[in-house]
Amino acid sequence: MPADREGARRAIELLLREYLDERLREIEKLDGDCGHDLVAPLVEFTVQGGRRMRSVLAWWGWLACGGPSEGPHARAAMGACAAIELLQSFALTHDDVMDNAKLRRGAPACHVAHAQAHEKRGYYGESERYGESMAVLVGDLALSWADDLLRESLSELTDADEAQQVWRDLRTELMVGQFLDLKSQARGERSEATALRIDRLKTASYTVERPLHLGAAMAAASKATVTALRGYGADVGVAFQLRDDLLDAFGAPEHTGRPMGEDLREGKNTVLLALGLELAERADDREALRILRSVGHREAASPAEAARALESVGAREQITRRCARLASSGLGYLVELDLPAAVAEGLEDFARTAGSA
Repeated sequence: MPADREGARRAIELLLREYLDERLREIEKLDGDCGHDLVAPLVEFTVQGGRRMRSVLAWWGWLACGGPSEGPHARAAMGACAAIELLQSFALTHDDVMDNAKLRRGAPACHVAHAQAHEKRGYYGESERYGESMAVLVGDLALSWADDLLRESLSELTDADEAQQVWRDLRTELMVGQFLDLKSQARGERSEATALRIDRLKTASYTVERPLHLGAAMAAASKATVTALRGYGADVGVAFQLRDDLLDAFGAPEHTGRPMGEDLREGKNTVLLALGLELAERADDREALRILRSVGHREAASPAEAARALESVGAREQITRRCARLASSGLGYLVELDLPAAVAEGLEDFARTAGSA
């Protein structure tokens, strides 16, 4: 199986398609409507959408630590890596309900699509409530299948206890990070320390560090190698989230697949916003303070106004520089590792992307 990013991505998609088509057939035998309305869209969302970033990183973690690229063990390891894609489908589906997000990957979010179907078909009850309920079911099913695929895949490997523990840690950290995100938003926090803790748990761990750790654990990597890969993942993962904060505030919707300023509109506690407030206070910029303090409130300034204020006080520039520093720091962990060429190139490219905010 290939090591380069595009080849690995295609191989993971083929494996996912095979696995999920079988699960869809099982559901269709139980109830055709459930298969058509609920499961088929989940299958397409999982197989057709996304960049496969987490699963490819897990695969690179496997290859980086001597895992074979061909044979039954390689296929089993790739199955475990692919399970992260189903975990991502669960996380995005539930996250969109919690955030009341309308779009996902340029299309109606799961709960919105089901609400629209409810209204179009003239069903009884509240369309929004129906849509959210269906999205909860979709997320639950994706999480169940993620666990199933991981367990089935690890059963083909010699010693999978550590990998199973990494999976447990990954899921738990994701949930704790989401809890802190919701609580911080509800409390109207503007704390850089809290925002960084959320980034560390919800993004850096889940997106980069733990996927690499999962692959390494399946390959029975040494402690030193695991430490290096996790160090890379922690730094580059935070850089990736800080870059995402910048894209939310300043990126074009046609590139991000979501409305600009969604986090600002929802009043999320991000490092970008917390730093912006600190810089505005330090400069005694009263207009920027007024705008940024209003974020998340009923009479809030528009996301575009908030973005301009963040740029004017220098928050955008500072976060951009921080992304670059974190990416460079992350790459420093890889210096002593003897990585396959395609893996080294992939990890370097990923870090450069995270650092090029």
